[in-house]
Amino acid sequence: MTERKQTGLVLEGGGMRGAFTTGVLDFFLDSLDKEFSFHSCLGVSAGAIHACSFLSKQKRRGFETNTAYLEEEQYCSFKNLIKTGDLFDADFCYKTIPDKLNPYDYETFEKNPTQFYAVVTNCKTGEAEYKRIVDMHKGIYYVRASGSLPLVSRTVWIQKQPYLDGGVADSIPIKKSEEMGNEKNVVVLTRERGYQKGANKLMPMAYLRYQKEFPNLVRQMKNRHIRYNETLEYLYEQEKQGKVFLICPKEPVEIGRVEKDKEKLEKLYEQGYHTAREQYQKLRTFLGIEG
Repeated sequence: MTERKQTGLVLEGGGMRGAFTTGVLDFFLDSLDKEFSFHSCLGVSAGAIHACSFLSKQKRRGFETNTAYLEEEQYCSFKNLIKTGDLFDADFCYKTIPDKLNPYDYETFEKNPTQFYAVVTNCKTGEAEYKRIVDMHKGIYYVRASGSLPLVSRTVWIQKQPYLDGGVADSIPIKKSEEMGNEKNVVVLTRERGYQKGANKLMPMAYLRYQKEFPNLVRQMKNRHIRYNETLEYLYEQEKQGKVFLICPKEPVEIGRVEKDKEKLEKLYEQGYHTAREQYQKLRTFLGIEG
């Protein structure tokens, strides 16, 4: 019997493009052998948010919590942004939904052997931090921070440290996953193969908002596209060496970061599910699952 190598799961962000990720993760819940589990999962922004429902083994929950309340002003609206500083209402998203509207299975999450890390950006240092979440009640603040996009979210202060979107400092934390000992990594992207990120067009606003208090954050925002594209090159090289298994959309995703067309989002979810299914036999071989 072939010994399985330690394997990581890396989930990119991408706002509402994360519907693709939820489809992939739901296929995993349906199809991966019950005795198999990733050693660790690193989620960034929307990837961290959707990892929560995957690790609690609640199929469709990730997709539903992201789309069921799109028409509700309290969930996502520019009125929220003006009133509170958050486009997505934090209390509604991280308290009302998991505790009342679509209850989160905290017990199953805690029993899951996969180590979960939410990637956040420390606004003072500009560096990525990888927060291990064992207790979701307490750790949800880091998930919130990971998904707090600059300019449309308040800075999230945790233990006197300011945090925002993990994607600013490390959009695809493949090297961190390798550093953790994962010899093989499954990476779910929300952009098509061959995509290249361009410079941030909102940098003038970023300078006005953050330069005085968080200059290191601004520096990271300015250079993010360079690091992102370099990471993609690294991923493709690792894929050739058999160390990375990439799952990504087959074509450009025409979805806005705050997309409210549920039909488009449902199609993207289905695309994620079917893409994972089409690659499943190759994935089993990559993971060392026999039979």
